[in-house]
Amino acid sequence: MATCSPASAELLFDSYPDTPIEGRVDSLFAASGAQFSLLPPDNATGNFTKVVQRIPVKLTFRADNPLHGRIRPGMSVTATVDLRSENEGHDGR
Repeated sequence: MATCSPASAELLFDSYPDTPIEGRVDSLFAASGAQFSLLPPDNATGNFTKVVQRIPVKLTFRADNPLHGRIRPGMSVTATVDLRSENEGHDGR
């Protein structure tokens, strides 16, 4: 995902698994969290172990969602982002 136009997302909070809400991708950060750490991992020794990279993504949602007033910073959420452009069909072609 080199560039990010506003994309729709479905947000499912771990605390409220039966209440998905609609959101939008606001922005993507340029790098994974490891690249901005004080001591970034050094793989110069031949250590090619694959590790999970987390890319920070800013998601927004409307204030009139069903969870208004119950969502707090730091809550765990699963976000499903629709990467298809608006003019593509439902099958992604």
